[in-house]
Formats: sequence, C-alpha cells, structure tokens
Amino acid sequence: MTALGGELRDAAPDRLDRPFNDPLFERLFPPLPAGVHWGLERVASALADLGHPERRAPALHVGGTNGKGSVASTCAAVLETAGRRTGLYTSPHLCSVRERFQVAGRPLSEARLVELADEIRPTVVAHGLTFFEAATVLAFHAFAAEGVEVQVIEVGLGGRLDATNVLVPAACALTNVALDHADFLGNTLEAIAREKAGIIKAGVPVVTAETAPELLAIFREVAEARGAPLTALDPAAELTEVEVERDHTAFTLDTSAWGALRLTTPLVGRHQAANAALAVQLLERLPEALRPSAEQVKSGVASVRWPGRDQIEVIDGTTWLLDVAHNVAGIQSLVTVLDRLRLPEPRVAVVGVLGDKEWRRMLPPLLRRVERAVLTQPPSAPDTRRWDPDEAMAALAGVADAGAPTSVEADFERALDRAREAAGRGTVVVTGSCHTVGDALRALGRVPFGMASS
Repeated sequence: MTALGGELRDAAPDRLDRPFNDPLFERLFPPLPAGVHWGLERVASALADLGHPERRAPALHVGGTNGKGSVASTCAAVLETAGRRTGLYTSPHLCSVRERFQVAGRPLSEARLVELADEIRPTVVAHGLTFFEAATVLAFHAFAAEGVEVQVIEVGLGGRLDATNVLVPAACALTNVALDHADFLGNTLEAIAREKAGIIKAGVPVVTAETAPELLAIFREVAEARGAPLTALDPAAELTEVEVERDHTAFTLDTSAWGALRLTTPLVGRHQAANAALAVQLLERLPEALRPSAEQVKSGVASVRWPGRDQIEVIDGTTWLLDVAHNVAGIQSLVTVLDRLRLPEPRVAVVGVLGDKEWRRMLPPLLRRVERAVLTQPPSAPDTRRWDPDEAMAALAGVADAGAPTSVEADFERALDRAREAAGRGTVVVTGSCHTVGDALRALGRVPFGMASS
C-alpha cells in the first residue's frame, strides 16, 4: 500500500499499543489479530454495521507527533465548561484502559465499558479488528450510546491510515512533526508529515503549530489540494507574556473570534502554552452554534486535567516531576521545563525508555540537568519493546559529557526507592515512556482520575 510519502512498512500497532498488564482489556475483547492490516476498510465496515455511530455528533480530530493529548483534552475541557456533553478518546493510557474513553470529563466505568464492548463484540470478531481498531469502534459506539454532543478524537499512529481517520470532522489539528515511529511512518520528517497530513479532509478547516518551513509547506500543499483552509500558529511570535510556574502556564493570545485572551493552563511548560493556544484555535473553527464564549474558553483551559505531562507532586517532602517524554522532541520539552523551573535539588532521574526509541539521543540532554540518574525497566512495558538498561549504561560510558553519574536498577520499585533516597527533599524526575510514568503513578498512589489501579 503506497503512502503519500512512500511505501508504508507492514507493522504491528498492537505491538505499539496493546495495554499490557491491564486485566480489563481481556474482559473487553477476545484475543484479537496481531500485526497491522493497513487501511480503513475493516473499521469503516464495522461502523456501518453498527449504524455509523461516529456520525452521531460533530467531532474534532487531533493529529501530530507530540502534544496531541494535551490539545485534545484542552478542547474537551472547554467544551464541557460550555455545557456540551463531550466524548474524549485518547491513547495510550497511563494506568487503565478506562482513561481512553472519557465522557463529561470522567473515564467510563469498568462495568459500562464491558457492557458496551459486549454489544459490539460480534462485529469486532466478524471484521477481524486489531486491538486499536476495536478500541476506536468502541469509543464511537460508547459516545453515541452516552449521547455526547461533541467528540474529541486523538489520532493513534500516523494519520492517513489510522483507524480514527474514518471521521469527517468539523475541524482538525496537526500539532507538529518529529521523528517517532519511523519504522512505520517513514524515516524522514517529510515522509512522516505526509502521513500525518492524511487526516486533512476536503473543505475541513485545519490548524497547526508546526513552524518548520519544509514541513509546513507539505501541510499547505495537501490542504490546498483538498480545499481545506489551513491556519498556522507560530507560538514564538503569537504567544506573548508567557509565564511558566510549577503549577501553571499563562500566556496571551490574539484570536479572531474572541479578541485578545489571557489564558492559564495547569499544564506546565512553554510547549503547553503552544498546545493550549492550538486547542483554542481549533475551537474557533467549530460551527458558530457549538463555539464556546470567551469566558468559557478561559475557564475551560484553566480546568483541563491531563496527567503525566510535567506533573508535579510533593510526597513526604520529596518533589516528583513525572513526564511521558518518549522521543527526542519530548525530552527537549522536558529539559526546557527543568531549565525554567527552580525545583528543589538534588535532582535525580528515573528513566525507562522503550527499546525502539532513540534513547541514545534522549538520555544525554536529560542527564546533564540532574545530579544522578537510575536506569530501569517499567514493568508494564511490552516484552517485544523492552530496552536493555545495561546496554544504555555501557553506551553512555562512551559519550563525552554524558551527564550525571548513572546506575542501573532493573527492579522498578527499587529504582524509585533509590531515587527517592538520593533526592531526599530534592526532586525525582520520572520519564522515558507512558509505561514508566504510569507504573510510577501506581507505585506512588497517584493513579489518574482517582481510579483504583487496574
């Protein structure tokens, strides 16, 4: 199957996304096919059999490399503040599959998800859907059953052939493009940009915060070919009076619909100002009947909850910074936050990266911002994607100015304990993947949304 940017490799999205160590998964679906079956035909056919639940409510579609979940969750928070019953579908999760399926700002209950999955299971089996395809169909079915008025849908992988791309949304967003999942989407930024641009639909407004001229040119080319009006946000030029603190990020943004807005998000970091601004621009593109007021935008942006993104917790005198940075661009955003905030010292990092990520490039910038580091293995990481912390340790030995003294502790909870002891009343930085942060949140008793750990 030929991609806009070249030949897509056969792949296994379940290898990327299967929710290991969550018993709820096995209750939702029977064993599903492994491997990728690129294309939207199976999902489209399954949804047709179910009466097209994806068409029951207008949708916002959010793609890109980093920041998709922050943009999507901010849009959902604003729409809820505006009194719209909103469905939010995201991936991956941190601690429970339930996090992926939110209605009115809360994950659906386990009992309700099982009930809804029971209703579609024959269709899932009949069409041979993979896990992510089945989860996407479940999200649309759940949102229709729950009577949502607006859907906010995050792209899973890529865009053009992602299961969510059966949507014809009211508007869509492309956050940015960075090298990630190169073995599936292409090994150049240009190839990845073309795959992500695949969510652009004829006549559907699109917004982006990508600023690299060569990548923005690809988005413009695809948008023009499809008659889709494109708006590009330049965060460095258009966000003013940016303020980053331990508990919030504030900035001023000029908008077409509401004029100048002073916005505050609880998500921390200059990159989160860009994400919030992109969410606001996406909401501007909604039909006027659905568009929130200026006050609803401000209140909604301030109310967003999106755990594991530069999340700061103080537990028994130790400060914890938990961030799901899982690629080079994500680590760059994290170290910018570390440079900006005056977190208590010493700072000790606990790092668990997946084996298919560019950990050789990810580790040094982080290790230069901390006094010590512990490399470990998140227990929920899929067996097929586990990295070798000892290999990473050996590789660091050959890097000039590799950063802080580093050790390996394969046992995850012991790694957290060692870091806590070394940090004392300083800061522990937990990062490297969603698995690492999710496992840490479980161990620390900070499971998102107050749910019992699965």
